Amino acid sequence: MSILVTGAAGFIGFHVARALLQRGEQVVGLDNLNDYYDVALKQARLERLQRQAGFVFLKRDIAEETLVQELAEPEPGIDAVVHLAAQAGVRHSLEKPFAYSRSNLHGQVVVCELARRLQEQGRLRNFVFASSSSVYSGNDRLPFSVDDPIENPLSLYAASKYCGEVIARTYAGLFGFPAVGLRFFTVYGPWGRPDMALFQFTEAILHGRPIRLFNHGDMERDFTYIDDAADGVLRALDRPPPPGSVKLYNLGNHRMESLRSMVDALEAALGRQADKRLAAMQPGEAVRTYADIGASERELGFCPRTGLREGIGRFVDWYRDFYGA
Repeated sequence: MSILVTGAAGFIGFHVARALLQRGEQVVGLDNLNDYYDVALKQARLERLQRQAGFVFLKRDIAEETLVQELAEPEPGIDAVVHLAAQAGVRHSLEKPFAYSRSNLHGQVVVCELARRLQEQGRLRNFVFASSSSVYSGNDRLPFSVDDPIENPLSLYAASKYCGEVIARTYAGLFGFPAVGLRFFTVYGPWGRPDMALFQFTEAILHGRPIRLFNHGDMERDFTYIDDAADGVLRALDRPPPPGSVKLYNLGNHRMESLRSMVDALEAALGRQADKRLAAMQPGEAVRTYADIGASERELGFCPRTGLREGIGRFVDWYRDFYGA
């Protein structure tokens, strides 16, 4: 049987698909290879997955309703879903709102319909889907707990991920399948997304351009190294909740790091100083994120192991190798 990984050419999807293949699973990877960021980077990730036995790729959009019937057929024999495809980006959601309603809302319904069909056939082991720490963006209480209210999102992206959780909970309850929602906290590392601060800062410093520190540098994040995040996804996949229920987990490092600390670690790894420019806070952004991972530790055995300096060092090594910088 096969595991469907949507967003397989994306940052987290690539690492999750690779980890599944490395443990001997059959993986059907789905991605539309859109141009939200450099398609060449997505293709390079995909090429590495295609070198591994057991991987099949489908270039499709998760919002295509015909996927339900196509993927519910005996071939490719899907019996578990890891749904990581989405339109990402807090700031981008203020500029391209329809991309978020299509991918994160309609796409969520399509993949939930597939889970429903697989459940009706008696072969769905688990349905794991990606949420985001952005759902907490209207919260003041720290650390962020899965039991906190999240009804006041600060961006359309955050609202779309919150609604995705509601859609999954409704489907699981109506049709009796197990589901796990994972709220990721600022995932970074090799093969990362070019729209993320670490990637942008690295590129700017190496090319002698200034970097902007929003909120005048007074921001803190719970940075999660990609290998730790991927391990959390596999642990969630292997531990389905009771049928008809949804379990939510935070996947973070349970540690707040300041934006300035991140830049210090990056400067040390690059051996260069950044030209720092202070800027005002951007709409939709949270000042601080901090994950309560108690439930993830107890129920999944999740244990993040990679500190920020080590993780940034690995990212810089990858960046220099990949881009010849």
